[in-house]
Amino acid sequence: MEVKVLEEKLLQNTLQLFPQFQEAVESEGYSSGQVRTIAQLGAEVIRQVASEVEEIESKETQTLIDDLLLTCIDSRGMGIASPQISVSKRLFIMASNPNSRYPNAPKMKPKAIINPEILSYSDEVEKDWEGCLSLPNLRAKVPRSTRIEVRYFTRDGKEVQEVLEGFLARVFQHEFDHLNGKVFIDRVESMLDMVMEKEYLRIVHG
Repeated sequence: MEVKVLEEKLLQNTLQLFPQFQEAVESEGYSSGQVRTIAQLGAEVIRQVASEVEEIESKETQTLIDDLLLTCIDSRGMGIASPQISVSKRLFIMASNPNSRYPNAPKMKPKAIINPEILSYSDEVEKDWEGCLSLPNLRAKVPRSTRIEVRYFTRDGKEVQEVLEGFLARVFQHEFDHLNGKVFIDRVESMLDMVMEKEYLRIVHG
């Protein structure tokens, strides 16, 4: 009972700090969850190819989504993939919202992306800054396609096919890589494109 009270208090404190997530939590059907420990680079699960989610509407999957959502909110991430909380399943959260690390990020409601596919990539590629909760304090310029066509399932089992562009296409590709055992530094073209967090913030904010 005491643990449950602490979890609820943590959630409420988080939502008070970041009220823009309140509507998102409600729209995603959030019921309960806990902030999970984020696996760091070097953990075996980060390099594994994740397996498909078989029963989307099962209690186990829905709880996993809740945990991912709450962990993403707590860490102020743009997204988080299931392997990052040590569960090797093809599932991630997208949660773009402007913050000090990504001041120009578009606003979107966090949503669960289940068993995703990337159907096509644009020929146009652009380098831009990325970071990762599993590689804290490191930033790098990563080349990504600027436009992708994707297909995935929502947490209620609905199939979605859509086109993503710009920053959202980048977030999707970054999280999709996690499901295939890759991290953003695997795609860096030069060591000169990598900087530490403090230097990155100086570059971004001047």
